[in-house]
Amino acid sequence: MYLNDFKNFIELEKKYSKNTVVAYIKDLVEFQSFLQSFNVFLNDKLDYFYIRKWIVKLSENGLSKRSINRKITSLKSYFNFLISINKLKKSPLKAHKNLKIEQKVIVPFNEKELDKVFKIFNKNNSNKNYRDFLLIEILYSTGLRRDEIINLKCKNIFFDNGLIKVLGKRNKERLVPVPPALLNKMKIYIKKNPTNIYFFQSRNGNIISPSTVYRIVKKYFSSVSTKNKISPHVLRHTFATHIINNGADINAVKEILGHSSLASTQIYTKIKIPKMLNDYMLNHPREKT
Repeated sequence: MYLNDFKNFIELEKKYSKNTVVAYIKDLVEFQSFLQSFNVFLNDKLDYFYIRKWIVKLSENGLSKRSINRKITSLKSYFNFLISINKLKKSPLKAHKNLKIEQKVIVPFNEKELDKVFKIFNKNNSNKNYRDFLLIEILYSTGLRRDEIINLKCKNIFFDNGLIKVLGKRNKERLVPVPPALLNKMKIYIKKNPTNIYFFQSRNGNIISPSTVYRIVKKYFSSVSTKNKISPHVLRHTFATHIINNGADINAVKEILGHSSLASTQIYTKIKIPKMLNDYMLNHPREKT
């Protein structure tokens, strides 16, 4: 196996996130272990028959179709890498089709639910509540991913321009507009926490954990919503849904969200920062109140 070479390739050249790299390598080691039980190895003589047996085993173990497809993606990437360095002639997954899965429908929060949450903060303006309030408002007002808000640095908040610089998937940077009212609140928060490197930090100075972000969103929205799915990602989905419903250009929204599909979209739209800002300020519900 060429695991170290593959790891360096996806980490340094493809710039996959740390979590993705760990997941890919874990999948490959797991698959190699499965093959060894048949005295078969991960090389150019590997038959699709064994991949199919692995898929069946994963399914019997209760793994979801979505998770199985993700593991197969790891294998595909590895095989394609081997082909690129002339260690494999053709991928045994060339004719493979992903398992069909039902598309998850994410139901956004409605504006009444959001208003109820923000009213909770108006009644209790303690330091801890203020942090929670800012975290929720930033997620809803910018559409950031959970990892993006966790890694937001104070130096990447540009108050004069009304923008924040975000490090997204595959370490791609993008600029995201922030409404003036929220920027003022963020400025106050930084003044109260002048030693912070990251905008949100724990008491011991570390960045907050993904579970903390999830817990904060879950805590407040569970009290005002009966939705089965409550998470930071639902707030991201809510942001996009609300501004599109209010008339924002869908291509500008894609630019703000940093969707990977924008690579092709940008050829036709050529969206610039002023256009993004204008669309955002005119169409975000929090800016109309």
